[in-house]
Amino acid sequence: MTETTYDVRVWKIQNRKNAKGKVTSYRVRWEVGGQDRSDSFKNKAQAESFRSDLVSAARKGEAFRVDTGLPVSMSRTVEEMSWFDFACAYVDMKWPEQSGNSRKGIAETLTTVTPALLATERGKPDDRTLRDALFGWAFNRDRRDTVEQPQRVRAALKWLASHTKPVSVLAEPAVLREVLGLIATRLDGKPSAASVVSRKRAVLHNALDYAVERGLLDCNRLPELKWSPPKNVQALDKRTVVNHQQALRLLEAVRSQGPSGPRLMAFFGVMYYAAARPGEAVNLHRQDVTLPSLVRNSQTGEWEEPPNGWGELLLSESAPETGARWSSTGRRRDRRQLKHRGKGDTRPVPCPPPLVRLLREHMWAFPPKPSGQLFYGLRGGELSQSTYGHAWERARKAALTPAEFASPLAKRPYDLRHAAVSTWLAAGVPPTQVAEWAGHSVNVLLQIYAKVLTGQEEASRRRIQEVLDE
Repeated sequence: MTETTYDVRVWKIQNRKNAKGKVTSYRVRWEVGGQDRSDSFKNKAQAESFRSDLVSAARKGEAFRVDTGLPVSMSRTVEEMSWFDFACAYVDMKWPEQSGNSRKGIAETLTTVTPALLATERGKPDDRTLRDALFGWAFNRDRRDTVEQPQRVRAALKWLASHTKPVSVLAEPAVLREVLGLIATRLDGKPSAASVVSRKRAVLHNALDYAVERGLLDCNRLPELKWSPPKNVQALDKRTVVNHQQALRLLEAVRSQGPSGPRLMAFFGVMYYAAARPGEAVNLHRQDVTLPSLVRNSQTGEWEEPPNGWGELLLSESAPETGARWSSTGRRRDRRQLKHRGKGDTRPVPCPPPLVRLLREHMWAFPPKPSGQLFYGLRGGELSQSTYGHAWERARKAALTPAEFASPLAKRPYDLRHAAVSTWLAAGVPPTQVAEWAGHSVNVLLQIYAKVLTGQEEASRRRIQEVLDE
């Protein structure tokens, strides 16, 4: 039976302002049975109407529900559903529209928070088996009911199906705090990276919204909780960015990393000279590349690269590595639209003369596949992240000094993209143009490369002074 009370107090509406003093929302606060309640509205009229309904119900002597904080007449019946069943339903709802990496991220988040929502410890499988069953099977739509499940996984899923709390407990602040605590902590007890916490909290917020949509919660109380996540550093660490001479040494070192090194030099070159993401570079096709025509040397009669001849790359799709179990095709990589772009949208990027030469040499030595794909494995299959990652690690060790190798300098192949964008900005290319070539917004560009832009202040002052002197 639902507990009710007549002990109700309704407070004045509070205006919530941002750092600039602008009102962003209107908060209604009231107290039911000694428990604080609140709800926020974008519109003042909505807040006043909601508060008026509360006051009217209290004056009429209407009972308020303790669990929802609302008058009985305003409280809709909340359905009950176990967390395990809900989490599986949420995965199934999100699955069709998500990329492989997003599916994996959802499964990882739900696996992280589930221990806070277990109804009992009695008969619980060991922690590792529980994580394997959740991440590898329960929260993967295409593997949940397959016959390949090991017996220990099948037993763990059977136990989970009847031993998790109802979703309604996520309306309680104490439960939400426990869930957030798991998100903010790694398995070894150390704090999670700020970016990981931010990503997992976003998934949790979306899942709670879905619970509201399903009628399992009255509202999503996560935004109301006073909880400070780790500060997410977006600005680029300049220590990771190679200069041009270091980049040339690294690319040359890649060539000597057999057996895959020679075919990877142009692959890494696309990241360094054209700021391509790894998933964009690995999916580059011959039809995406426009190179300048060769010119005949009048003295030798041989065909040569034109002096200062530029080409263009027309990036149209990306193929990030997600793993076969998370992809829609059952392959290691899924071809998708470019990041932050609609399906079919393209991104032209200039191809400078050094990259023109690299690509031309690559296509002569390693002809494109019948599909036009430029970069592929030794046996003609997909180029794996482990293959180019190991080659890059060996190239760093060969090309860099011991101090540089121990530093964050070009630690990941992705750092070549950062070097490309930094080079464009240092060359004075307008940020709007750089953002278009790099494939993200000007706002994101300025956040990530703020320190790079700051380093150009002296040159900018000099150019301004030259104009003023004229």
